[in-house]
Amino acid sequence: MFQIHLRLCKNAANQFSQCRSTSFMRQRTPLSTHVTRHWYSSQLDRKPLFDKILIANRGEIALRVMRTAKDLGIKTVAVYSEADAYAQHVKMADEAFLIGPAASAQSYLCIDKILEVARLSGSQAIHPGYGFLSENAEFADRVKAAQIAFIGPSGDAMRSMGSKSESKYIMEDAGVPVVPGYHGENQDVGFLKDQADKIGYPVLIKAIKGGGGKGMRIVRSPSEFEEMLESSKRESIKSFGDDKVLVEKYLERPRHVEVQVFADKYDNVVHLFERDCSVQRRHQKVIEEAPAPGLSEEIRAELGAKAVAAARAVGYENAGTVEFIMDNVDKQFYFMEMNTRLQVEHPVTEMVTNTDLVHWQLEVAAGNPLPMSQDQLRLTGHAFEARVYAEKPRNHFLPDTGPLFSVRTPAVSPDVRLETGFIQGDQISVHYDPMIAKLVVHGEDRNDALRRFRRALEQYQIVGLETNIGFIKTVAEHPEFIKGQVETGFIQQYEKDLLKAPDAPNATTLALAADALRLREIAQYKNNPKDPYSPWSNLHQSFRLNSVDKRTFQMSAQDKEYKVLVSTNNASGKTDFEIVDTSSGESVKKFTDVESHLDEEGLLISNIDNKQIKSNVVVHQDEVVVFDEAGRTELKLPIPAYVTGSGAGAEAAGSVKTPMPCKISQVLVKPGQKIEKDMALIVLEAMKMEHVIKAPMAGTIDQVLYNVGDLVEENKSLVTFADKE
Repeated sequence: MFQIHLRLCKNAANQFSQCRSTSFMRQRTPLSTHVTRHWYSSQLDRKPLFDKILIANRGEIALRVMRTAKDLGIKTVAVYSEADAYAQHVKMADEAFLIGPAASAQSYLCIDKILEVARLSGSQAIHPGYGFLSENAEFADRVKAAQIAFIGPSGDAMRSMGSKSESKYIMEDAGVPVVPGYHGENQDVGFLKDQADKIGYPVLIKAIKGGGGKGMRIVRSPSEFEEMLESSKRESIKSFGDDKVLVEKYLERPRHVEVQVFADKYDNVVHLFERDCSVQRRHQKVIEEAPAPGLSEEIRAELGAKAVAAARAVGYENAGTVEFIMDNVDKQFYFMEMNTRLQVEHPVTEMVTNTDLVHWQLEVAAGNPLPMSQDQLRLTGHAFEARVYAEKPRNHFLPDTGPLFSVRTPAVSPDVRLETGFIQGDQISVHYDPMIAKLVVHGEDRNDALRRFRRALEQYQIVGLETNIGFIKTVAEHPEFIKGQVETGFIQQYEKDLLKAPDAPNATTLALAADALRLREIAQYKNNPKDPYSPWSNLHQSFRLNSVDKRTFQMSAQDKEYKVLVSTNNASGKTDFEIVDTSSGESVKKFTDVESHLDEEGLLISNIDNKQIKSNVVVHQDEVVVFDEAGRTELKLPIPAYVTGSGAGAEAAGSVKTPMPCKISQVLVKPGQKIEKDMALIVLEAMKMEHVIKAPMAGTIDQVLYNVGDLVEENKSLVTFADKE
């Protein structure tokens, strides 16, 4: 018997107040409120909801389910790994149980442990969230066998629709169009390659039980088919425990359009219209919106009808999403797959239909009919959702890890939702998906929603690790996105626009950074005036009334160094700033008689050039991050010589380094081995994704510094090369 630790979380709502969003509870009368009563009165007597449910997940989806449950008076039970001991979902739950180490396979994927927690806690139902066990048919079967309600579809429906190959046949029989391809059982490499030749390149290799872009590879020529197939299978077995794949035609100008469906045990099936999820990187969605732009009412109706037919074909129950790939030229669409769970992007549907889909899930799982019929559902306005990730867009979107040192979020309202599992001070771990939050914004129409969306992204400010917030805002400002011209290749097509290097900092931003550093020094001195060893004490030893305090701050950005000369009149309290380009020694700009202070929220309020500017300036380690009218600007502070000197030569020359914190998945070379340029050296695993490190040049391997299974920090040498003769 494994060991379970129980944590009772009292006053959880207070502990979580910093990151609680408006959730689905928009401050207007829900459309379902008055309709539901009529809908139930004409059907079976309404069954009571559960008293206690277990959420078999973590992060923002666990919190999302908990919010609805708590609003309905339902107690919640959380499970957590050792890495999540202080996570927000643990704090918010009424009860929380430790179920194992950080590795998902030993915690969140352990069916036996989760069922034991359900038994110990007296949970009447289990909500799987998304990811982990949410589409595991065995899990659904075993929950039912334990006489616990599963808040999702049956195991049989999962098997039918969870298999990309079987689902294609079912869809063909149901009259739902499918993409040409091979979806059979034969997994012989030569056979699959022959099928790809018949289909015609480019082709798409997809894990049969895949999702989230895992196990998916685009193959553009026969020469790379075998390498891509092996990589797909390797990633698939790690993510889903099954390495079977299908091969199908890859459309060059596709859109990803999906339909939210819902069904109950009384043969009621509805769709809640469609979402467009075309803006993706690494086959994972970044921005979703509802409804999909540019569709006629006829196409919208046909999409909904085909999605309902797909759900009926497998006797579906509860929430699901039917995903279609649409040709952006002729608007023909084809069935891709069905996700047999609640989707990450479900909030955009809730915003435009004024519903709470988790509430619907609970009603259906309790044995009640759907809260609304098809003719009662209406589209209202437009909504966008941004998936905020800890990642480095300009470095191939590689994931980042570390602390959320400083977090400022947009104000939530009836039209702005923030779904997050993290607050300031939390850590983004290497062990799990790097998604930090979902920002969801609603407007009267697409233009209104997009304007609000961009504004909310400006207000979402994170320091401590790199995120994609700025990148998403750049996408939302792109002329083609504004027109609604979205395709799955949007990011690749406009990569130069979206991932261009940041502009040089303007003079005002540099002055604000220096001013914040000045005020920070004063605050530190005031907090510790009697410390003889404090550098701030020495700084102010010569302070005299009516004198001028002078300081020089150095900082750099985009390989260019600047000096900011600061002079503060101690009598008037006003400050002058002079920006100097260090390389040329020329004065760039002068600001005189600047008045500034920090307000109660820690924002810098500056009267500069006859204009009041409110900015957020965060000092973190050797970096100053300024959020002002110019956007986000990162400035580096000089590192003291005693710091840089101690680590000189620590890293080996002629080496290949880790681009992110990771685990070594495969080592493909050994010392003394001769290698060619672009040869695969090591396979890394981070955030549940594989990354192949290739040789930057031809040569001979001198050392391999890590073994399979090792956890390695960012920027560490993996292999070194022997000196050329």
